[in-house]
Amino acid sequence: MADSNPPSRAPPPPPQISFDAAVLTQQFEQLLRTRRLNSLTDRSRSRSGSPAPSERRPLSTSSGPSAHHPSRNSAATPPSYSSLRNLPKIASPPQDAASTRFKNLLLTLSVTPLKYENPGLLDEALAVIPLDRIYGEAEEESQLLQAQAASMGGNTKPHWGYQDCVIQALLRWFKGSFFKWVNNPPCPDCGSPTIAQGMTPPTPDEAARGAARVELYRCSLGQCGAYERFPRYGDVWALLQTRRGRCGEWADCFSMLCRAVGGRVRWVWNAEDHVWTEVYSEHQRRWIHVDACEGAWDNPRLYAEGWGKKMSYCIAFSIDGATDVTRRYIRNAATHGADRNRAPEEVLLWITNEIRRLRRDSLTKEDKRRLIKEDEREEKELRSFVVSALATEIERMIPTPGGASASSTTGPKLPARQTGAARWRQARGENGLGEPGSDQPPREGH
Repeated sequence: MADSNPPSRAPPPPPQISFDAAVLTQQFEQLLRTRRLNSLTDRSRSRSGSPAPSERRPLSTSSGPSAHHPSRNSAATPPSYSSLRNLPKIASPPQDAASTRFKNLLLTLSVTPLKYENPGLLDEALAVIPLDRIYGEAEEESQLLQAQAASMGGNTKPHWGYQDCVIQALLRWFKGSFFKWVNNPPCPDCGSPTIAQGMTPPTPDEAARGAARVELYRCSLGQCGAYERFPRYGDVWALLQTRRGRCGEWADCFSMLCRAVGGRVRWVWNAEDHVWTEVYSEHQRRWIHVDACEGAWDNPRLYAEGWGKKMSYCIAFSIDGATDVTRRYIRNAATHGADRNRAPEEVLLWITNEIRRLRRDSLTKEDKRRLIKEDEREEKELRSFVVSALATEIERMIPTPGGASASSTTGPKLPARQTGAARWRQARGENGLGEPGSDQPPREGH
C-alpha cells in the first residue's frame, strides 16, 4: 500500500542579506557625530566652562531600520581629547574667563605676520640679503634636483622647486653668517662673560622699537662691573640692525626675510615658549616647517621626538588667518602631548575661524576659494598624520617572528636642541628624550 503522506520538502534557504558599504559608512559616521554631541551635552551640564552649545539636542542615529542608538550611560564620562580631536567639532564662542583670555591672546598674536607686509621693511630686508649668492646657490641646487628627477625617468618631479631652494639657501646664510644666538651678552667694555641681574624697564628708545622687556647683565670681573642691556626687540627693523637674539628674534627676522624674497610665510607660536616659521611650497602644495635657529628644514617632529618637548598648542598665523597645526608637530599625543586646557576645542575652532574671517573679508572671491582649497588640503594632511601614528602604534604591538615588536623599524634618531646654553636647555626640558631635564616644565625666555 502506497504511503499516503506527501513527501517532505527541504526548508527554504535563508534570505540573503546584502550590505551596502556606502550606507554602512554613512550610518557609522552618523553614530560618531551623535556620540560626540552627546558627550559635549553631558560636559556642558557638568561644568560651567565654555562648552559646545548645550541647547543642541542630541541627534537621532536612525538613518535606517538597522541603526543602533548609543547608550547615554556610555557618555557619562567625557572621553579624553586625544580620542576626540578628530571627530566633527562645532565652533562655539568663548563663554568663560579662561577661554576669553585665550581668545584675546591669540587675537593679539595674530597681528604678528602683518608687519611682514610693510613695503619699507621689505625694502630694508632685501638690502641686507646677498641676493646674487642666494639665487646662485638656489639655481645650482634646483638644477641638481631636476637632473636627479630626470635620471629616474617617467614624469618624476624634482623633490623641491626653485623657490624652495631659494628659502633653503636663505636659511643657510641666515644661520651661518647673518644672525647670532645670545645666551649672556659679553661685557661691552672688556668683553668678559656677564651674569644675569634680572629684568629692567625699557628706555623710551627701546620701547619705541618694540622692546617690551629688557634683560640686564653685569660683568663677571669685579674690577670692571660694567652693565649690559639686552632689549628683546619685536621690531623687525631693529633686528636687522642688531642681528642677534633668541628664538623669538630669530623667527621674527627670518620670517621677514622669507617674505622679502617672495615666500608666503607663517609665524608659528607654541604655548610651551617656542616660535618658528612655516613657508608655503607651491611645488609640493603644503606648508613646510623651518626653524632658523636650529637650521631645520621640513622636520616637524624635531621638537617632540628630538628635543623631548611636550607641547599642547601650535598655532600658525599668517596674513590669511590662523590654523591649529599641532597635529603636524605632535604625532602621538599620549606620549608627546601636553594638556590642552586653555579652552575647549570648540572654542579654539571658533577663534581660528574668527581670525580667518577678519583676515579674508577684503579678499576677492577667487582668493577666498583658493585659500579654502588650501585649508582643505592641509586638513587632509593633518588627519593623515594621525592615521599614520595610529598605524605605527598598531604595528609596534604586533610581535615579529623573532619575538620582538615591530618598533625597531623607526627612522633615524632626531637631535636634541642645539642652540642655547646647556643649563638653559635643561631647565626648559629640551635636552632630548631620556636626557636630564627632559621632563622639566618649559621656562620663559624664547
